[in-house]
Amino acid sequence: MRKAMAIGLALVLAMTGYGFGQAGATPTGFVRVNGGTFMMGSPENEEGRYDNEGPQHQVTVSTFYMGRYEVTQKEYQEVMGKNPSIFKVGINPSGYRGENLPVENVSWFDAVEYCNQRSIKEGLTPAYTISGSDDNRTVTWDRNANGYRLPTEAEWEYACRAGTTTAYNTGASINKNTGWYEDNSGRTTHPVGQKPANARGLFDMHGNVWEWCWDHGRRYSSEAQTDPIGASSGSNRVYRGGGWNTVDRFVRSAYRSTQTPTWKGWLVGFRVARNAQ
Repeated sequence: MRKAMAIGLALVLAMTGYGFGQAGATPTGFVRVNGGTFMMGSPENEEGRYDNEGPQHQVTVSTFYMGRYEVTQKEYQEVMGKNPSIFKVGINPSGYRGENLPVENVSWFDAVEYCNQRSIKEGLTPAYTISGSDDNRTVTWDRNANGYRLPTEAEWEYACRAGTTTAYNTGASINKNTGWYEDNSGRTTHPVGQKPANARGLFDMHGNVWEWCWDHGRRYSSEAQTDPIGASSGSNRVYRGGGWNTVDRFVRSAYRSTQTPTWKGWLVGFRVARNAQ
């Protein structure tokens, strides 16, 4: 009887994403990204390179959890009670089910609100304190909180590269079989996880929708850094990865762009991260 109960408990834990007897097991839907050191940014001879991708500099990143997929419309709806996306079921010309599409048309503020609300819903400590309203909101980050958060720009690039030093985590180029971008998207988003994952098991790091990161936009320093979080202030926030409407050079691992945190559009979504336990 005891043996049967133990087996049953182990099966329940496995189905919910936690290994029996394991401390700090990876949460369901996440990938454990083991920390390490890499060269952030692009070399001067990389094709399609922009000046703000340099200088290349050494960055050390601590271990963290990264969402395996971009946050979907279903996940956003379940937490926020609404779906702001443009490419919904019935509107998407491809006919895909909206709930499996990445959420888009969300601002940076929308993304951090989602992180907090999902943390509260799951009994975790919210990572962010949000004060003020509308365009005057201020967000501070408790870096010790165990709740959901946006990845830093350094975490995002480290996770995307997955040990590669090439322009894409697929090599020197990308093609229609390895990411959703202008050449093959049909001018629409696509359900998450349809293209192959990178070596870390993360899907859609190149294309589909752009992904908000925590950082204020800034120019890189040439100095080596550990767990950088960007500038302490600024008017814009970083987003990464390119999207369904961008040319191939914009979905490179090092490409970076910024927008105001209130801006939203049908090309930008996000994925979530958590501190490793």
